[in-house]
Amino acid sequence: MSSLPDILHGRQQEPAARFSRLADWLAWQESLHFTAIELGLDRCNKVAERMGLLKPASKVISISGTNGKGSSAAMLDAILRRSGYKVGTYTSPHLTRYNERICIDGKQVTDYQLSQSFDRIDRARADISLTYFEFGTLAALDIFRNAEPDIIILEVGLGGRLDAVNILDADIALVVTIDLDHEKWLGYTRESIGREKAGIFRRGRPAVCSDTRAPASIAACAGETGALLYQAGREFSYTIGKDTWDWNYAGKVYQGLPQPSINNNRQVENAAGVLMVLQAMADEFPVSRETVKVCLRDFRLAGRFQVIPGEIPCILDVAHNRQAISALVENVKKIPCVGETHVVIGMLKDKNHAAVFETLAQIADHWYVAELQADRAASPAELAGVLGQFENPGNVRQFQTVHEALADAEARTLVGDRIIVTGSFVTVGSAIDYLK
Repeated sequence: MSSLPDILHGRQQEPAARFSRLADWLAWQESLHFTAIELGLDRCNKVAERMGLLKPASKVISISGTNGKGSSAAMLDAILRRSGYKVGTYTSPHLTRYNERICIDGKQVTDYQLSQSFDRIDRARADISLTYFEFGTLAALDIFRNAEPDIIILEVGLGGRLDAVNILDADIALVVTIDLDHEKWLGYTRESIGREKAGIFRRGRPAVCSDTRAPASIAACAGETGALLYQAGREFSYTIGKDTWDWNYAGKVYQGLPQPSINNNRQVENAAGVLMVLQAMADEFPVSRETVKVCLRDFRLAGRFQVIPGEIPCILDVAHNRQAISALVENVKKIPCVGETHVVIGMLKDKNHAAVFETLAQIADHWYVAELQADRAASPAELAGVLGQFENPGNVRQFQTVHEALADAEARTLVGDRIIVTGSFVTVGSAIDYLK
């Protein structure tokens, strides 16, 4: 009820926020829209227009692709911040805490900031239904407007052309590797998926592709859009040596660069695209060669072939599709192991389980399949059924949680063995919680 002074002065108090706790906001968002995923820009665009979020003052870098988006965003963020620029990053999904998704100058936003932003979005949307991801995207743009960073880095959630992030016109677009994933929404060929990913290109603006095997649809989309395409293997290139690598663009060469991750050449591919993005914005936001070297040398990102050393080393990797799992297996093979390899895995229903298991079977001796605490989680029985095509059922154990699976794996390993945790961000996030 309005107070007497408010009534006398013709003012009405705003109704209280729908929720005060971040956890309550997130739980409500998960069930607000009739489906968890619905591609399309109309709903998000209307709300963003009402809130005045469509033309940020910051430089906008949007990143799409199948694998490597988070790593590329993290490298760009580190190099630009070390160069003295204020940077906002929006990435997804998170590993252990929702706040990871939105950072300003490397610091996660607070529960209060998120709750206040969600309230502003809720009031602005009126009767427009938004998905969980759309709420998060709008919150990032709202928080960045108030923080006024020099540069904002936006990771596309799914696809590109119809993803909520694409309501903004990117000043620079980066497309990382292209492979099969989310086929139900993006198509069943690399060409069709590439066309969706290239939907973030804009006329007359730089578009970088770090995939050396990019489908032809990337260049075709750049031509149709009028974007200025810089493609790995064409406009820029890189060569990998024993411990370092070199990068080349139009005669500008960076030699002897540190590899951004031990035993993981795929990160060099991501770094090459990052350097091209930095080159494309060098007139406005220059960075030094020394800064690049320091940041690549120090680069670490949780859950991306993260090796936790010990008598029983544990490797955490968020790989969840054929291409990423192939990279994981390739990297694991570089590390000697005198014992056996124990794989803890949990996956979502909409993933190609058979392709993942067939690839992992090259290195796995024992399997621990777990159910994830997520709406789209595949059951242990479902995973074990598919895994039975490639593995002796006697080597497969089923668990209701990742914690239980990891605890059992630890109990069964001997010195010289190793544990790999993979299959999803949720799987690795649960493992990180357990290991803490």
